[in-house]
Amino acid sequence: MIRILSNTLAVMSAVTMICLVMLYDSLFVVHQTSQAIVMQFGDPRRVLKEAGLHFKIPLLQDIVFYDKRVLDLDPPVERVILADQKRIEVNTFTRFRIADPLNFYKTVNSETQARSRLGAIVISTMRRVLGNVTLPTLLSAERDAIMNQIRERVNDEAQALGVDVTDVRIRRADLPEETSQAIYARMKSEREREAREARAQGQELAQQIRSRADREKVVLLAEAQKKAQFLRGEGEAEAFRIWAEANSRDVHFYDFYRALQFYRSSLGEATWVLSPSSHLLRYLNIAATPRRAAGK
Repeated sequence: MIRILSNTLAVMSAVTMICLVMLYDSLFVVHQTSQAIVMQFGDPRRVLKEAGLHFKIPLLQDIVFYDKRVLDLDPPVERVILADQKRIEVNTFTRFRIADPLNFYKTVNSETQARSRLGAIVISTMRRVLGNVTLPTLLSAERDAIMNQIRERVNDEAQALGVDVTDVRIRRADLPEETSQAIYARMKSEREREAREARAQGQELAQQIRSRADREKVVLLAEAQKKAQFLRGEGEAEAFRIWAEANSRDVHFYDFYRALQFYRSSLGEATWVLSPSSHLLRYLNIAATPRRAAGK
């Protein structure tokens, strides 16, 4: 009897343990940041997006959890050719969330595969969109519209993966090093060409100003000389008039004055051989007569 009771207790304990294990295996919790798919022999049975305590068939069903929050994707830097044939290195980031867990499980199964597939979609879409955009447009205020266009196209393709893309942004868009050096050299040569043109235009303008100044100088000097000659002629005419008027008052005094000027300017610098009765010595004879009389 005791043996039968012991066996019964052992069986009941085993059954109780099995029931507890089965009960524990049939319960699972879906957190607020997660969503789950109930799998039965690899076949999806239910999709659970509500947080809380849920049940499943123990030993027959498994649970696959996916994150419900917004996830990030940082693809590697890609070199893109723009519409104006400029090459740039683009660094982007993408934000997405798993919107359809069942479709997500069927297409990519895991976040690692989803990131790989979504990264390829982002890169290909970015190449197509930026291939129709010039560098000045990409660096202008239209950049937000370009990013929205890329996000919409990526989101349309990502729907097939059960993913909802919330944002795609360009973190940096830089020129490659060799392109930067080529652009710098081209800008330098362009600035040097502009400097040469400006210098040539300045020299041409300076020559025009100098020629105009020389021409105005000649005109001003000619006018000044003309006016000076006119004034000099008027002055000389006035002087001759005054001189003639003065001389007309005493002709003999004028003749005497002119003879004195001749004596002063000529007799002391040269030797003259003249007859004592020469007309040039007429005033000297007058001046010598008193002296001879005084000598006698």
